Amino acid sequence: MKHILYKVIVITLFASSISYAELIEPNDGIEPSQVIKIQLRSLKQNNKPNKDNGIEQTWKFAHPNNQKYTGPLDRFKTMIKGKSYEMLLNHLDHNITMVQSNDLIVNFEVTVLDKNKTYYKFNWTVEKYREEGPLKDCWLTTIVSAPKSLGSSI
Repeated sequence: MKHILYKVIVITLFASSISYAELIEPNDGIEPSQVIKIQLRSLKQNNKPNKDNGIEQTWKFAHPNNQKYTGPLDRFKTMIKGKSYEMLLNHLDHNITMVQSNDLIVNFEVTVLDKNKTYYKFNWTVEKYREEGPLKDCWLTTIVSAPKSLGSSI
């Protein structure tokens, strides 16, 4: 009986670990372009492995000052699902180009091909967090511009 109970517990723990992938936490070893790659790859497959996982991953790399204006998380989810940013969800492809860089701020131009095969351009800014604490020296997103439609790919 103990052996069967043990197997049930192990299977339950294994199944729960598969269904909830851990989100990547910011750390000072993640470079500016990697921050955007993490966010875009997550948004590209927003509901994998579970609902809104991509949005939650993106939120993890939002600068605290950005989170003040776009949060809490439920409000951020609503914003991303709204007309202004919905093209980021489950998009088909993206391209990231660094535009300007210094020791504290890096600006990128991001082009996204949405699921309707329309291209959009964003200006995406990441900044190095300077305050003490677990985010010190981490690169975090401070600004994502409103999208500019570049037209259809067809």
